[in-house]
Formats: sequence, C-alpha cells, structure tokens
Amino acid sequence: MNLTERFLNYTRFDTQSAEDAATTPSTPEKQLRFARYLRDELVREGLSDVELDDNGYIYATLKSNIQDRHVPIIGFIAHYDTSPDCSGFNVNPRIINNYDGGDIVLSEGVISSPKTFPELLEHKGEDLIVTDGTTLLGADDKAGIAEIVEAMCFLRDRSEIPHGEIRIAFNPDEEIGRGSKLFDVDKFGCAWAYTMDGGDLGELEYENFNAAAAKITIRGVSVHTGYAKGKMINASRVAAELFNALPEDEAPERTEGREGFYHLVSQTSTTEQAAMYIIIRDHDRDRFEARKKYMHQCVDELNNKYGAGTVTANIYDQYYNMKEIIDRHPYTIDICLEAFRRCGIKAKVQPIRGGTDGAQLSFRGLPCPNIFAGGVNFHGRHEFVSIQVMEKAMAVIVEICKAIGEANLLNNK
Repeated sequence: MNLTERFLNYTRFDTQSAEDAATTPSTPEKQLRFARYLRDELVREGLSDVELDDNGYIYATLKSNIQDRHVPIIGFIAHYDTSPDCSGFNVNPRIINNYDGGDIVLSEGVISSPKTFPELLEHKGEDLIVTDGTTLLGADDKAGIAEIVEAMCFLRDRSEIPHGEIRIAFNPDEEIGRGSKLFDVDKFGCAWAYTMDGGDLGELEYENFNAAAAKITIRGVSVHTGYAKGKMINASRVAAELFNALPEDEAPERTEGREGFYHLVSQTSTTEQAAMYIIIRDHDRDRFEARKKYMHQCVDELNNKYGAGTVTANIYDQYYNMKEIIDRHPYTIDICLEAFRRCGIKAKVQPIRGGTDGAQLSFRGLPCPNIFAGGVNFHGRHEFVSIQVMEKAMAVIVEICKAIGEANLLNNK
C-alpha cells in the first residue's frame, strides 16, 4: 500500500464529530469504527505497543534502531475526526492527474475555479485529490495520518536510517476543540512532538490565538405589547445591544494576521430569553485579557441599565498561544527547519488564526509545533490535497527522525 492508497482508504470512513455531544468520541459509532480499523492497520504494519483506549485515542511505537547512545523520544500526532461544517458521509474522492490550472468540475453546478480559489494555481502540474462536490474530502486530518503511518513504514524498512524511538498518536474530536482533552501525555512519553495538521506546502506554525468563549444568557420580561411601557425588557433587544457594543472592526471578517477579534457564533432569542455564544481571540496575551475584561464591562453596563441579573456571562479560556512554550524549546523548530531544508522546502512560518491540539498539549508539558499536511480549503466541498505535497510532508517526518537520530541532541537541550 502506498501513501495515496492509504489516504483514499481513510477518506471513505465518515468520522464527522458533533459539537453538542457529551461523549468522547462525540460520534462513537462513526469515529470508533475508523479507530478500530486504524489500530488493526498499525498492528499489521508491525508497530509496537499499539493501543486503542476507551475514548478513541490510538497510541503506537516505532522502536529505536540505535543501541549505543540515548536519543530523545519524539512523537507525531494527527486527528481523525472531520468537521461538523460539511458532510463526511459517502466521500467519493477522485484524482485529477497533472492538473492544468483550469476549472475543476466537481459535480453539476459545483466548480473549483482558480478565480475563486487562486491557491489551485500553486499546484499546476501536480496530481490533486478532490471531492465529488457533495462532501468534504477529509484531508484535515486524514492526510496527516496517512503521512505519519507511511513514514513509519518507510523507516521500518530502512535500517540504514538511524532513528530513536518514535511515538505516534491519533485522536478524535479535534474539530470541536476537544482533541487533546483526554490525551495521555504521560503514556505518550515524548520529549516533544509535532502535529501534522497544517495546510499547504511549507507551513510551519508555532504561534496561535489565545482563545476564550463567552456563553451569555439574557433574561427578559415579557408583557403584552399594548401594556408594555416601563415593564417589558426585550431580551432580543438587549442581545442586540451587547452585540453592537463589540467593536465593528474587530470581527473575523475585518481582521487578519495577528489581529484579534470577537465573533458571535450563534444566537437564539425571544422577548423573554436570549442566549449568545461569542468567541474571543488574540495572539497577544495582554490584549486577550483586556478583551475578556471588556466583555465583563459590557455585561455590567447592561445589568446597570436593565437590572441586576438580566445578563449573565460565563467566560472561560479554551487554549493559549503555544509560542509561550515553544520559545523555551527552540530546538523543536530548528530541527524542523533543518528537515525542510533537506527536503528542498521553503518554510512558511506564520501564526495560526485558530488553534491546534498541539497548543493545548504544549501547555500540558508536550511542546508541539504544527507542520503542513497538504490539505487546502478545509471543511467544505472545495477541499483538495496534492499527492506531491503529501509525499513531501511524509519526507519531512522521515528527515526529522533522521536528524534526531544522527546526533545525541538531548545533551544540548
């Protein structure tokens, strides 16, 4: 089995996660079916210590082939759930060989055009795996899984390449922000790791948003509209006031790079009650704390206006900027950049306008930068991945392991 075949096999499993579920995995009938398949595949490929726990986390080991010195244990991680934003049922991928730079008709009325998706032109002449226009593809992050497994098989079959012990792990529910929640860092036992969950060729990410969420509840007072003066408190109107208090230019659609924002994800409201779900993001920790403080101030002002208890806010942190941790372990990036150089890849070091499992794992004691896996246009019908980029991602994994195996780096840390 080669890398492409492995990836195509994975995409045929529906592993869509679900925001409103309380279990882990959030969709056990879907995700555990794939997890069991992947566990059995790792056993067939001869990896050691293969384990699938009750929550759907898979762990395995490629044993070291270095006997005369100590080499740090490193890991590679990917998630197998796909986004709730688009169906992952009955994925039918197809390969566009030697892409010519033109429009790709996915299905009737669904066209991936370079006019809308100019990133397609960066892959002219490559072999692209696309959807049939009815589902997402699942390169996020089954491409990362395929690259990790194929890299382990490559190293397994080439004893001349020195490498230390390598741990791999695959987890559920990353797309709903719970991928690292039950990840067993102690069991994984690595000095550091890499998530293979980035986008296009060359992406290397170790700076992400600080993230918080605000669940807002508004209690109104419903009175017959004919007799409402001085009595009614319209919860929908109060919700609108709160939303309008958020700076208009500090929204996702108005910001880029390291600029933070407030984003109203969802809202339900009647006269009597309203509920809002708002996310807060900023790369800078001080500005992040100031944004949360501002949210509390907005709530306090509305309560002063309409009465105590009208608006309640549960504001809680979700994850933090991993740069705070990675800066203490610069070798994790140096080794990755060396692997890129060996593979002839120009690194695109950039901040993530989002988060990864690696961000949360970094704060739990496992420094964990994020490397490209090749997928483009995640979470929708226009998702695609280049076979050649997947091959380069796999080569980066191999070169990282080789670079660490060539010298005792632990003494320098």
